[in-house]
Amino acid sequence: MPTYKIRGMDVEFPFQAYDCQLVYMEKVIQSLQSRCNALLESPTGTGKTLCLLCATLAWRKSLGGFSTGKSSRRGDMSSQSDSPKLPTIIYTSRTHSQLRQVIKELKRSHYRPKMVVLGSREQLCIHEEVSSLRGRAQTNACHSLCKKRQKRYCAHFPRVAEFMTNNPDLGEEPIDIEDLVNYGKTSGACPYYMSRDLHKVVDILFAPYNYLIDPGNRRSLNIEWNNAILIFDEAHNLESLCADAASFDLSSGLLTACISEAKNCVDLSVARRDKSNDTSCNPDNFAILKALLLKLEKRISEIDINSKEVGFTKPGPYIYELLADLNVTHKTSSMLIDIIEEAALLLEEDTSTTDRGGQNKTKGAVCRLESIGNILKLIFKDGGTSHANYYRVHVQDVQSTASESFGGKPSRTLSWWCFNPGIAMEEFSKLGVGSIILTSGTLSPMDSFAEELKLDFPIRLENPHVISESQIWAGVVPVGPSGYSFNSSYRSRDSPEYKLELGNAIVNFARIVPDGLLIFFPSYYLMDLLIGYWKNTNNPNSTNSTIWERICKHKLPVIEPRQASLFPTAIDDYMAKLKDTSCSGSIFFAVCRGKVSEGLDFADHAGRAVVVLGMPFATLTDPKVRLKREFLDEKALAVPLRTGSKLLTGEEWYSQQASRAINQAVGRVIRHRHDYGAIIFCDERFTYTNRQSQISVWIQPHIKCYSKFGDVVFTLTRFFRDGKSRKSTLLQNSHTEDHLSSKENVKRQDNLKPMDKLFNSFLVPMGTTKDPTCSEPSTSLTESKTQNFSAQIRVIPPANRCRDYTSTMKYSSNPFQIENKNSAAAKRNLDNSEQMVVDLTEDGFQDEKQGKGIIASCSLKKTKLVKTEDDLCQRTNFQENQSSVSISAKHNPSTKQERSGNTEIMQSTRDAKKGNLQSRIHNNLGAVSSSAPADDEEKRGSTFLSQVKEALTDAEYNDFVGLMRALKSKAEKASHVLQSIAKLFSTPDRLPLLRRFKDYVPAKYQHLYERYLE
Repeated sequence: MPTYKIRGMDVEFPFQAYDCQLVYMEKVIQSLQSRCNALLESPTGTGKTLCLLCATLAWRKSLGGFSTGKSSRRGDMSSQSDSPKLPTIIYTSRTHSQLRQVIKELKRSHYRPKMVVLGSREQLCIHEEVSSLRGRAQTNACHSLCKKRQKRYCAHFPRVAEFMTNNPDLGEEPIDIEDLVNYGKTSGACPYYMSRDLHKVVDILFAPYNYLIDPGNRRSLNIEWNNAILIFDEAHNLESLCADAASFDLSSGLLTACISEAKNCVDLSVARRDKSNDTSCNPDNFAILKALLLKLEKRISEIDINSKEVGFTKPGPYIYELLADLNVTHKTSSMLIDIIEEAALLLEEDTSTTDRGGQNKTKGAVCRLESIGNILKLIFKDGGTSHANYYRVHVQDVQSTASESFGGKPSRTLSWWCFNPGIAMEEFSKLGVGSIILTSGTLSPMDSFAEELKLDFPIRLENPHVISESQIWAGVVPVGPSGYSFNSSYRSRDSPEYKLELGNAIVNFARIVPDGLLIFFPSYYLMDLLIGYWKNTNNPNSTNSTIWERICKHKLPVIEPRQASLFPTAIDDYMAKLKDTSCSGSIFFAVCRGKVSEGLDFADHAGRAVVVLGMPFATLTDPKVRLKREFLDEKALAVPLRTGSKLLTGEEWYSQQASRAINQAVGRVIRHRHDYGAIIFCDERFTYTNRQSQISVWIQPHIKCYSKFGDVVFTLTRFFRDGKSRKSTLLQNSHTEDHLSSKENVKRQDNLKPMDKLFNSFLVPMGTTKDPTCSEPSTSLTESKTQNFSAQIRVIPPANRCRDYTSTMKYSSNPFQIENKNSAAAKRNLDNSEQMVVDLTEDGFQDEKQGKGIIASCSLKKTKLVKTEDDLCQRTNFQENQSSVSISAKHNPSTKQERSGNTEIMQSTRDAKKGNLQSRIHNNLGAVSSSAPADDEEKRGSTFLSQVKEALTDAEYNDFVGLMRALKSKAEKASHVLQSIAKLFSTPDRLPLLRRFKDYVPAKYQHLYERYLE
């Protein structure tokens, strides 16, 4: 595994790193060492997540060893208090699905910190009844069952202490939400409280954004915040998420539901008092709550709204004046919050009683009163009012649905909108965190992003991509086939000429672009308008077919639905149509800021081109947009000109929000270093310099403006024609690398234990792990160190502008003698005690010829060792569990002359892609002992797994797989795992499997398993 010295630290990276990756890691370490914040942008496909993990964990490791073997249940906490607390790393992303990808990257790294992923009860609860609930109802039910050890109590909670005591190494191997749930189901311990216990002693904690942004969630974490490191991955939405988390909207429908719940609480408390003399709940409190909500409803309805479009707006502090009329102040608000929490618990207990009676209508219902409590906490937070200056009060008439208001009559919504996202982020500064790192593929433009969050980001990076110029086509198409200008503004988007011209252009794109084509509209309104027109309008030159029919001749269409519940079906439909051989692919009509533009991976054939049909400006008449612009303009005017500082204006914010949405949409294509695709801007406004300057930096050098549509068709056709040969070359290179990896693993497989072979047959894919995004794997037998990288960082040009300085290394007759064709830096002597050193000094980046300019292409290749067959066999003869041995080579000056011809590469291993289970077992399962013939042992292993699958149910077989994974990762004690496996085989008809499984148990566990055979 290569090791790079960056700013004095050894960073172990699982692949040979590109220039942009080294620059990225250098910026991360600089931020951590300087205890300052960083904004780091790196395009998708440059491996930013892996770089971020490796750099951060290398810095953390330099401060002290990871917290291995520690458990919060074993008295380790006292010993930890005696030693200085090392910084905790909190790594957050928007969703758990994104965190799942981060955990996969952590598994590929060399670092093994103690870690855990935090999740909600909804994701982790394994209790049969509680797991079906949602929201506060689920939380209350969990608390109730954990406290009352009576007839109804949670059997999983008491087992957590024993499980954590017996498994102090839990979290030392990367685990995900699913792993925690599997451990819980196997051991009977509660996964939710397992994660809550484990997070107290971890080195790195993974969680969604809301665990940090939401004050309640943040207070529930037992973390030493002082000097902690906060990482926000995929942070391009952080600005809006922070603002939304600090705002609220109280609709008439929600307020009516809260009044109904308060009335219900009055009735329930009175019934309890009369029936069983239960005075724990005072009905007078709930009556006061109900009266207050009724008065608030009346007060909102009495507000005079002159214009329905404009609504009623007041400065943020007006909310205190409004609530003061209801006698709600800082003092009384805490009393109301207590009453609301009591009401929520009462409603939950009533729901549980109803459920046991056989009625399940309210099961899983959410307590609406909780929203009132959250609103009061937000308004009266920290006992102060200064934060209200960053808010606006807004009341607006809205047309409600019939379910929200009688007959669908107009109702009102009271809003308190936060226009300073920095309110949420400034809390971390008060806690004394060390560094805050924000990273994403689309943070540009950074100035406005930093200003919105009200944090100082002295370290910033806008990284280039790792692709070459030949892998991207980026162009502005200002006119259509007939020369009519493209402009999606409201002035021209309704004209028939614009609709027709745009439709004809898309017909051409559908014909030229192979496989998947993504079309992004500025809004749902414009998408519905244009598609409706294309479906009903014939082409003037052809009366027999509409524009829509002409598009469908080339590609099968899919339209992004407005409803989130229908989105998974649309994605499945798109992927299925891509495989349809009757057309040349599929076309996905989507919307900027929609689900298609956020976080989805359209790599390779799934997305060969993306077309942006205009500027996705937010609606100017939207009250929230209008007030945000006014708020920023007021702040900008309030700054004296003599100070020299210039704040973001409303117009600048408005424009940059549109640009950020565009950058997010175009990032759906070109997802890794071998990918290629086109980015097409169909709007004349993209020809303006100020618009192009807001496009992601890695795209800007490739953008060309075309005055004629014919030039677009010609160059785009040539790009994809060349793409076929480009793809063939990339596949050839990939095939060569896969062959070497396959041969190495074939050798390694011969040394595996019987149990290891069973694992590999259906748990672990064969082949050396390769980075699918941007980095080629280095041999596990050779480590490389980059000396003094930070001193030379200034001379490394961007990755898409530095020349290809890759060295071609070949073996001479001596298998350990390396010859470097191009780079003198690699011609260094290697001895058996030292690692190979890859030199990234200034000389390594100089042009070989004087006066030769820098070629605008990306350094895609890396220093590679092309092995001969004999050498490959020698270098792979070791067991999987042994640590890698550094093998180095002595450089022989007498062999500096390059050998003629190319190194012969063996054919790929046979049957590598056989998909059925039997084929994989025959390929992967080797001999149990050296005396038995290999073919016989393969048949035995194949037959055994087939019999296991036939004997067990699907659920039991999944449990069997999970148990073997637990045994492999050592996350649980081997005795517990073997006992659970023995139980699966304990029925009379499965006893033969119980005995035969012993042949595949590792020798060190044989004595544990034999007790179950007695």
